[in-house]
Amino acid sequence: MSSGIPPSKRIFDLLATGLGLVFISPVLLVIILLVRIFHGMPILFSQKRPGYRGRPFFVYKFRTMNERHFPDGSRLPDAERLTPLGRCLRSTSLDELPELFNVLRGEMSLVGPRPLLMQYLERYSPEQARRHDVLPGITGWAQVNGRNALTWEDKFRLDVWYVDHWSFWLDIRILLLTLWKVLKREGISQPGHATAEEFMGSSDKTSVV
Repeated sequence: MSSGIPPSKRIFDLLATGLGLVFISPVLLVIILLVRIFHGMPILFSQKRPGYRGRPFFVYKFRTMNERHFPDGSRLPDAERLTPLGRCLRSTSLDELPELFNVLRGEMSLVGPRPLLMQYLERYSPEQARRHDVLPGITGWAQVNGRNALTWEDKFRLDVWYVDHWSFWLDIRILLLTLWKVLKREGISQPGHATAEEFMGSSDKTSVV
C-alpha cells in the first residue's frame, strides 16, 4: 500500500471496533473506576500526535502515571511516576483501549504504525517519513516484532515495510499476533524507561532505512 486509505480497511475498522466496544464495555467501566480511585482525575491522558500525512490529532489513553514532582516543581521521570496499576495497564495494553474512539473518528486504524510525537516529524529520514502514508494504528507490524525492545531504526524499517505490503490478511495476522504478544507481555519497555527512549533522529537524514 503506497498511499491512501483503502475503503475495505476503513469498513473493517468500523465493524470490528463497534462490535469490540459492545463486548468490552464492562472492562472499560472497571478500568475507569480503578483509574479514578488510584490516579484521580482526569481519567484519560491526551496528547497531540501526527496522523495520516502528518496531520495532527489528539490520541487518548487511560492514565498510567501519577503527578509526582521534584521540589522545584518539575515532574519526576516517567519510570518513577508509573504506578503499579499503570504498569499493569501497559503490560496488558489495556491503557490503549480509548484509542478505539480515535479509530471510530477516522484518526486511527486498528493496525498501522504507532502514532509517535509531533517533534519526531522533523527528525525522520525521507524513507522513515513514509510511515505516515497510512493511518496510524493501535497495533502494528513493529509491535508484533519486538515493540519497544527494538531500536528506532528497526521499528521504522518495519513500519515502512507494512506501508509497502499492506493487505487485509496481513492486518488479520497482526491482530492475532497482537493478542498472543499481549498474553506473553513481551517488549513492553526498554531498560530504564517507562516505554522507550526518545528518538533523536537518524545519523543520515538522506539515507534509506
